[in-house]
Amino acid sequence: MTTRIAKKRQTATPTSSRRQFLGGAAAGSVAAAGMGFPAIVSAQTPTNFRFQSTWPTVDIFHEYANDFAKKVNDMTGGELRIEVLPAGAVVPAFALLDAVSKGTLDGGHGVLGYSYGKQNALALFSSGPAFGMDANMLLAWHKYGGGKQLLAKLYESIGGNVVSFLSGPMPTQALGWFKKPIAKADDLKGVKFRTNGLAIDLFTAMGAAVNALPGGEIVPALDRGLLDGAEFNNASSDRLLGFPDVSKICMLQSFHQSSETFEITFNKDKYNALPDKMKAIIENAVEAASADMSWKAIDRYSQDYIKLKTEDNVKFYKTPDAILQQQLTTWDDIIAKKAENNALFKEIEQSQRKFAERAVAWDMDTNNNRRMAYNHYFVKKAAG
Repeated sequence: MTTRIAKKRQTATPTSSRRQFLGGAAAGSVAAAGMGFPAIVSAQTPTNFRFQSTWPTVDIFHEYANDFAKKVNDMTGGELRIEVLPAGAVVPAFALLDAVSKGTLDGGHGVLGYSYGKQNALALFSSGPAFGMDANMLLAWHKYGGGKQLLAKLYESIGGNVVSFLSGPMPTQALGWFKKPIAKADDLKGVKFRTNGLAIDLFTAMGAAVNALPGGEIVPALDRGLLDGAEFNNASSDRLLGFPDVSKICMLQSFHQSSETFEITFNKDKYNALPDKMKAIIENAVEAASADMSWKAIDRYSQDYIKLKTEDNVKFYKTPDAILQQQLTTWDDIIAKKAENNALFKEIEQSQRKFAERAVAWDMDTNNNRRMAYNHYFVKKAAG
């Protein structure tokens, strides 16, 4: 009997098989209708998020914000659509955290140093020498060394209704743009200077008269004489914002912001309402955007560095080692004083120090000297 049934199944005509399938499908549709389920599932309505960056449209930083948004939009297949507005479109750059926390904006792209006034420990994620770590090492500490949990604790302490992601390791930032080269630490005394975050404390302690301004306001202030010097970030941003139009002197290398990263924030209520799949896509898009940004930065910054020298006639000088050493000494005093009255500041600083002690030692012992290789291949040797 089993054999006859098997043979009957094998010899069934395509027509009868098709009828059986269609009949089953029709029955399934009827059953679904009887149970209250629609036979055709309509496409899900997209979720739209409105973000703002802390950067003017012209800045490459705003491009990075759009790069992140595009990755999310593409990876979700349009189920989540992030629109990024430039600084000032909804709120001023320094008001971004409040706007995201209150839900005025669904999210934003900025830096932690811009929220320094709310809790100075926030700037430990963006300002200072970070015990020799570069920005990529700081991101390693943030993900694997406890930094993420400490930042969440920090936001909770100030009532920040946000979910925060760090992204985009920045290269060491220049000491700044000046009217003349800075040859010694005393040359900073009395200089009207722009910076942000804990670098405000650092340059103030070194004698400068500091004014914190968002990126789009710096060059106009230099042009009007409201500032004598300023730092922003990198060759591309500085060139696009117009620094070479108001200064031809740039001092390279500094410890005031040698490990800064971007911060991508979401309103916590809006973020928590997303399905788990969407949250996973966002987390992975952050890291994808971070890697992409670091590669794009190498390509674009190196091109604009050449243009600043050859087309804009900017003269670059290395910041003297004596000034760099003075920054480290001054920084030690600043963090000691902040830690006395701020337990979270002390906890974060100690966590960074512990991670840096092994990570920086490993890095220095392991990686080659790039200057040696560069000189070998690209620097002409004097005829012997």
